[in-house]
Amino acid sequence: MQKNHNEPEMPSSVFVALVGRPNVGKSSLTNHLVGEKVAIVTQKAQTTRNRITGIITKGPVQYVLLDTPGIHKPRNRLDSRMTQTAAASLKDVDVTLMLFEPTGEFTESELGMVEALRKAGPAIAVINKVDLLNDFAALEARKKQVEEFGIFDAIVTVSAKDGTGCEELFPLLKQYANPGPHYFDDDAFTDMPEKELVAELVREKALLFMREEIPHGIAVTVESFKERPDSDLIDISVEICCERKSHKGMIIGKGGQMLKKIASAARMDCEELLGARVNMQCWVKVREDWRDNDRLLDNLGFAKP
Repeated sequence: MQKNHNEPEMPSSVFVALVGRPNVGKSSLTNHLVGEKVAIVTQKAQTTRNRITGIITKGPVQYVLLDTPGIHKPRNRLDSRMTQTAAASLKDVDVTLMLFEPTGEFTESELGMVEALRKAGPAIAVINKVDLLNDFAALEARKKQVEEFGIFDAIVTVSAKDGTGCEELFPLLKQYANPGPHYFDDDAFTDMPEKELVAELVREKALLFMREEIPHGIAVTVESFKERPDSDLIDISVEICCERKSHKGMIIGKGGQMLKKIASAARMDCEELLGARVNMQCWVKVREDWRDNDRLLDNLGFAKP
């Protein structure tokens, strides 16, 4: 039976996991495709800890992106949970986007992920950061290496930083969509509660401003989030939890300077996100070895996958 071209397309959804090594650009690509900041982005590995969902609705098709933590060797219980989250995502999706660096050796973890994909559903390879390459031959060589894995339906080259090639992913992903009603409102761009987005923004600023060794030892929770009646002001109280007393001193900084800097930068981002003025209070608490304490991990919101 011929399809009448005037018939509206039926609604459909496609669930997509983004996987790859730390810092390969999964969060940047998620944000670029969504057009909103749903995942925090820094130069440090392991910025993404929980699975973050980005939602894009283009007419009848809803794209649901699961940005997963970078795959790496676990060093503690938090790391193990993160690695399990990335692996578990493959089971829940219609297609996986695996991101690769444009050059360099593949890591052991990456090769492990490729093996996992052999058993999972369809996958597309995305070679990111092509803006860093001025050598066409190097890119062709990388494409050939990725092709030799023999598991990818397509290989795409993009720059999540400047947007090159990103829009071309939508028609590719659309082929894997399943008919049925949309899971999220058409104007939604993430399923993360506002409180979680705020906590992530505070953590991003701490990662940006602090020295290497501390940020992974911090977790951020929003203790209270109250909108004042009759005004566009939201009172937010945030707890930054760290592992050592010495870290607490560094996060607060001389005369409270560092904490002020983190809070003030986070507040500006929160105001933009929430479309309201924000009054933010940040507190720092020491909880020793929280990354290896299952009870604390649960309390801090790192769900077991």
